Amino acid sequence: MNKESMTTPLYAVNARQVRSDFAQKRRSGLRAKDAAQALGLPEGAVIAAHVGAHDLPLTVVPLKNEWLDLLKALKACGTVMALTRNESTVHEKTGIYQKLSAQGQIGLALSREIDLRIFFAHWHAGFAVTEMAANPQRPSMHSLQFFDAHGVAVHKVFAREETDLAAWNALVERFAQPQADAAFCHALPRESSADDATIDREGLRAAWAAMQDTHEFFDMLKRFGAERQQAFRMVHGEFTERLPNSTTTQLLNHAALDAVSIMVFVPSPGCIQIHTGPVHNIQPLDTPSGVRWINVMDPGFNLHLRTDLIGATWVVHKPTADGIVTSVEVFDTHGDLMAMFFGERKPGRPELESWRDLVARLPRVLNAEELAA
Repeated sequence: MNKESMTTPLYAVNARQVRSDFAQKRRSGLRAKDAAQALGLPEGAVIAAHVGAHDLPLTVVPLKNEWLDLLKALKACGTVMALTRNESTVHEKTGIYQKLSAQGQIGLALSREIDLRIFFAHWHAGFAVTEMAANPQRPSMHSLQFFDAHGVAVHKVFAREETDLAAWNALVERFAQPQADAAFCHALPRESSADDATIDREGLRAAWAAMQDTHEFFDMLKRFGAERQQAFRMVHGEFTERLPNSTTTQLLNHAALDAVSIMVFVPSPGCIQIHTGPVHNIQPLDTPSGVRWINVMDPGFNLHLRTDLIGATWVVHKPTADGIVTSVEVFDTHGDLMAMFFGERKPGRPELESWRDLVARLPRVLNAEELAA
């Protein structure tokens, strides 16, 4: 576990009761995260409650916090599925963990299939999880699950049919830490943004115009004390444009129809997972309860994004040494980033004209009242 300060109370968990209630929720058909939420607990706390001996379908082994070495060891397991999600969006990629490295607390996985930016400072606890299938004729599900100090999942890895389970079991045995005691704390209240009047708007515009690399963007926001969408508002009309919240569905449909190779970034508190390549099978799903999804259901890549939770959508133009880089950035109703979309590109090359053309065709929000909302 990392040293992240626990300045708010810990979750109080009756492990036996949690295990029983969770099993009941799972039998009713709820996904693990939704079942934990129904119990009023973060997913990490529910998983931790299953550590130790019991007779319920979910068995859990705590893991050492040797995160980089553990992820490197996954290569021997062959094909697995990497999953990174936030509250509204799930990003799943099938492939082999390769080219893992880290500098300080920042890690990278750099293959076309498994492409990650990892923020290990937010990795608080990890578990090897085995869940028996409800149908005894089906195999158990094996996963590695990693959580931040508040019990929010930062990254998961699932064994697939092609996975070498002998190598997987050897990995679990190597990194097991059965006596580890994972405790999770309540999240701190959401910080409010600085007042617009305190931001040097002209300085921000000048710094934005002077960018030579997209990676300068985060330091620029920090330097001016601006929240991400706050900065977008301040440079609106010059470097950003507001889009209708139906844009994500249109974007994916256009990318599939026009065979535009795109990049899809989905963040969690401790990881950004990236897909690079075309998308093909775009499927909307509306549920009777009013939940609406747009899904990419391609071999090797699945995306599930809740369009009913979209609060704002922006086109963002960032100057670089290779020319303007254009993204479409989607935020939920709380202001948290759901996903970012780019055209496929590599450093030293301009972005795809086909991507620029696609973004140019997307409708804009022109009404000032809509923009203020």
